[in-house]
Amino acid sequence: MQPKNTVNTQRLLILLLLVAYVFSPTVFNWMVSPNGVWYRPFLVWLLVIVIAYLFQGRSQNGQ
Repeated sequence: MQPKNTVNTQRLLILLLLVAYVFSPTVFNWMVSPNGVWYRPFLVWLLVIVIAYLFQGRSQNGQ
């Protein structure tokens, strides 16, 4: 049986993946918009890195 913390992390990860799947067309269109600023794609990658860091920190604290 898995620890409760691992199950909660997996549920959160599945929810985030579902939200990313639903909103990916909108985010992609926003990123590549010719009227946008040059650093928009970098904002998306920064968000991905921050989320990965938070998940990593949370999983290390639980072990």
